[in-house]
Amino acid sequence: MQATRRAFVALLIGVVLVNTAMVGASAASTLIAADALDATWSGLPNAAGILGTAIGALGLGSLMARRGSRLGLVAAYGVACIGACLAFFGVVSGWLAVVVGGMLLLGVGNAGAQLSRYTAADLYRPERRGAVVGLVVWGGTVGEIVGPNLIAPVADLAGSLRLPPLAGTYVVALMAMLGAGIAAACLRQGQQRRPARLRTAGLPLRHFKQPEVALAITAMVAANFTMVAVMTMTPVYVEMHGQGLGVIGGIISAHMLGMFALSPISGRLADARGGGTAVACGIGTLLASTLLGGLAPANDGASMSLAMFLLGFGWNLCWVGGSSLLTSGLPRAEQVQLQGDVDGVVWGSSTLASLVSGGLLAGGGLALLAGVGGAVALLPLIPIVLLRARSRIQWQEGDTW
Repeated sequence: MQATRRAFVALLIGVVLVNTAMVGASAASTLIAADALDATWSGLPNAAGILGTAIGALGLGSLMARRGSRLGLVAAYGVACIGACLAFFGVVSGWLAVVVGGMLLLGVGNAGAQLSRYTAADLYRPERRGAVVGLVVWGGTVGEIVGPNLIAPVADLAGSLRLPPLAGTYVVALMAMLGAGIAAACLRQGQQRRPARLRTAGLPLRHFKQPEVALAITAMVAANFTMVAVMTMTPVYVEMHGQGLGVIGGIISAHMLGMFALSPISGRLADARGGGTAVACGIGTLLASTLLGGLAPANDGASMSLAMFLLGFGWNLCWVGGSSLLTSGLPRAEQVQLQGDVDGVVWGSSTLASLVSGGLLAGGGLALLAGVGGAVALLPLIPIVLLRARSRIQWQEGDTW
């Protein structure tokens, strides 16, 4: 038990460090791009980071299925270290394209941290895995708080060394990714996901026809799309209607609180009532959020903050509930690769959401954007209905959905 706890702590440390690195690097890269180009293209480095996460998840799922989670995580964090060095060089040299490339590689490290929730879940019995996933997601709260608060002091230190102020953020990212890699390397053979040989390439694709897998991927894709699309443009919308940075900061803080702080509750719900129940609660919460956000006046900071809190919590319920559905029920190698494939698709949907959100806001305001987000959030109802139908047939066997 002590060995299991140490392994869990090592994985959690990696998640915290990577979140710290990514939040700070994302904020700094946005400022760098806005200064080099203009506000229209300020999200380009972040989009590269999301794309790197999607690509990294696809590759890491295959690597971890064949060679084990320890090697996969160490490789992911090693690639991210290269990305941090590239981004640092890009800032010092003034080459934005190099910064964007660095963010792409940093995204690979983020993919490793995201897949750590499955590695941590494998350390425990199936009936506790939802709670474990929730705790790992909750660990991201620390990084979300620490990362932005390091930007200013590190910038002052870099300036004193006659470096561009924002270059220091990527030094922090390098140190954080190194620390995460060291933590992952401490996993012993018995504490990592054991590698196994896949029978054929692409075999996990057939599992997408299973209701549990269909629900997991639909729930996480829909929740990510809705959350990213609505949250990306809400601060812009509020600012367009004359609200100051204080109101915007409160809205963002409420959203982050909803995304991470209640993760243990989502995990316990998934364990007690099943991942499908957590997803169903997430759908309802996302609908409430988009309805409130679409109807609330832009100058009503309290209502907008509540809507963004619900948006974050709805995402969390779908994310934890969907993840818990992928922690058992498949052969090990296929399960590991499938989890990577699902994360790749999910983060790809985030890239799409970030690209279309601006056009939706310009075309019909937050009401249209929230309406589209709410409609997308309903998609998981299809596999939920299928699971409900199956659970009625198997009810006498005591199956839960």
